[in-house]
Amino acid sequence: MTEFHDELRARVHGSYTLEAGTEMLIRAFGGRFVEPGNPWIDVDPMSGKTWIDFGGIPSNVGVLSGGEQRFLMLAASVAADVPVGVGEILDGLDRLLMEIALAAFAHAAGTHAETGLRFSYDGFSLDGGGTLYPWPEQRTED
Repeated sequence: MTEFHDELRARVHGSYTLEAGTEMLIRAFGGRFVEPGNPWIDVDPMSGKTWIDFGGIPSNVGVLSGGEQRFLMLAASVAADVPVGVGEILDGLDRLLMEIALAAFAHAAGTHAETGLRFSYDGFSLDGGGTLYPWPEQRTED
């Protein structure tokens, strides 16, 4: 699946919110919600290019568990401005899903790309700073 995941990542490169939502789905639940066959995974029949239709998630999560629904709705909210009750969603996330969500929020806000000035007695320099909250190590299973 790594090649497929890389394709999805490349498709949204440059849009921090879409990158964050895509990464959320790749990293959570063993990546099963970005596998072809999910109703929110669209394929252009002419080019064969695949993407995630985050706006299609809300109407297709009814058969999933409560935790899966909450997480997918959060990803849709990050990537496509789907309105959610954050308090209701955060209450049901386990530690790994919360780590993924925090990293997604930091990424969507662009903290990974921020630079600042660092001052010292020799003058100043640009400091990349790094992300506010890094992505957790990717696991192959939940």
